Amino acid sequence: MNMSPELLKLVEPTDTRSTPSTVRVAFFSDAFPERNGTGAYYHDLLFQLRGRIDRVAVFQPQSGGKQPLLSIRMPGDPGQRLVAPSLREIRSACDELNPTVIVVVTPGLHGLLGVWEARRRGVVLISAFHTDFEQLARMYWNPISRFFINLVLRGANRTICKASRSVLINNAGLRADVLRLGAKDVEVIGTPLAQDFICRPLVAIPSTLQRVCFAGRLAPEKNVEQVIAAARSLPGIEFLIAGEGPLSEQLEEQASGCANVRFLGWLTREQLTELLDSCSLLLLPSSFETFGSVALESMARGRPALVSTRTGIHTWPGLRDGLFTLDSPDHLPETLKQLTELPESEWKRRSKAARILAENLNRRTLDHWLSMLERHQAAHLEGPR
Repeated sequence: MNMSPELLKLVEPTDTRSTPSTVRVAFFSDAFPERNGTGAYYHDLLFQLRGRIDRVAVFQPQSGGKQPLLSIRMPGDPGQRLVAPSLREIRSACDELNPTVIVVVTPGLHGLLGVWEARRRGVVLISAFHTDFEQLARMYWNPISRFFINLVLRGANRTICKASRSVLINNAGLRADVLRLGAKDVEVIGTPLAQDFICRPLVAIPSTLQRVCFAGRLAPEKNVEQVIAAARSLPGIEFLIAGEGPLSEQLEEQASGCANVRFLGWLTREQLTELLDSCSLLLLPSSFETFGSVALESMARGRPALVSTRTGIHTWPGLRDGLFTLDSPDHLPETLKQLTELPESEWKRRSKAARILAENLNRRTLDHWLSMLERHQAAHLEGPR
């Protein structure tokens, strides 16, 4: 079965509200749970929605189990595949849930099924635009394949945006893109955090910059080669690189003979928490990043992040005190050298600010989701816009 274990499990109210909201939500996603930023986003969100809304389920691919009828490799991440949804099982589970709101979060087959289910049931449809797949396709596909892939993706995104009461983005820079795709209304919404990052006791940040880390896909847009170049320039700092991807072998070969670089492979969320706790700083030198959730996770552990100006998180002014700015990926060595000169008091101040800002964004994000779901459900019940 290619579905999340949460598919048939309708979440029971806990104790976060004396009277949970009457909203019943079905999320449709083509991302595997916790496999990438989108998958992690809704895994973390659903956990925190428990007890605050009536019922919730997510319809998405699941690794293992029965082989799907269709499975196509996605650009930039060999571990992610576009798979065909199980129509009969999803319809049965959706009937049991009887959603009042459907949220579509990807432009794949599961996402398009969510549009169909919202239309069939006559319930409000909301969508989210998390990843610029067209930009990824430009990096990973040849011109002919790219033309057809982008044509399909653009059509799917246009269908979803036009059908949605509101389109959610976590980077204000995407507003013009979704409006061009036909969105009637656009809302900027924050990013939630996994409970591991919030609830586990904090570890004090080191007094000096001695160890840094990168965590994410080992892919061209992440500029991990600049991390290795920085390691060669700064032998006194240890560089830990976590993740998998199409450049894994190439990057390990590039780092050959570099004693202060260590590759850790793919990590669970618990292992990622331990990695962040062992470092002073997270590096995110990406060429583009819709948001960059790992930087927020680092902040939640009291570790500031050094992020490229091309990352979506950099566009959130309220998070700036938990971030350092990297003007260009090739400036990484000199920027890190400057950070080694910061006094202990500044690291402690940044650590405290990062934690507070991440917790505040998580809380505001959850409140925003709840109010937004209730608002759109109420407006839909009142009649067409």
